[in-house]
Amino acid sequence: MRRNKKERQQLLIETIKQNPFVTDEELAEKYSVSVQTIRLDRLELSIPELRERIKSVAEKKFSDEIRALPLDEIIGEVIDLNLDDNAISILDITKEHVFKRNGIARGHHLFAQANSLAVAVINDELALTAKASILFTRSVKENERVVAKARVKSVDHTNDRSVVEVRSYVGNELVFKGEFEMYRS
Repeated sequence: MRRNKKERQQLLIETIKQNPFVTDEELAEKYSVSVQTIRLDRLELSIPELRERIKSVAEKKFSDEIRALPLDEIIGEVIDLNLDDNAISILDITKEHVFKRNGIARGHHLFAQANSLAVAVINDELALTAKASILFTRSVKENERVVAKARVKSVDHTNDRSVVEVRSYVGNELVFKGEFEMYRS
């Protein structure tokens, strides 16, 4: 059902307040308008684009929680964090991340996203990668979004080690997996 501009904008505000991670495309479909209309509504209402909303939510929520490194040193944007349990980050692959000749992301960016998430999820002032076992399962291309999910598999306080598994996805497709043995102080 099409709504007038004022109603649509009010619903837009409420929807984004409930879910700051909703995309312009999802909003356009929900309110039966074009993506451009949603962008114009956001601009008029001074609502930032998705990337800025994610960054803002992450900075507010996680800046005091992450102990092992500053939030701005994490590769990708942390969108969920439960220390010594699990974490999620996203990384949008742009021109700066890919080889010019084929548009495929350089592996060190995917590794850096996963490794920094493994460090961030550790509930300790010092967390360092002692060992990593990684596997790239498919190439990632420019303009794809990589969602990395970290899960702490074990915590060994006797030996000051934790094992963190990180799996990275584009959509539902696994593109990277790694197991990181982390030193903790």
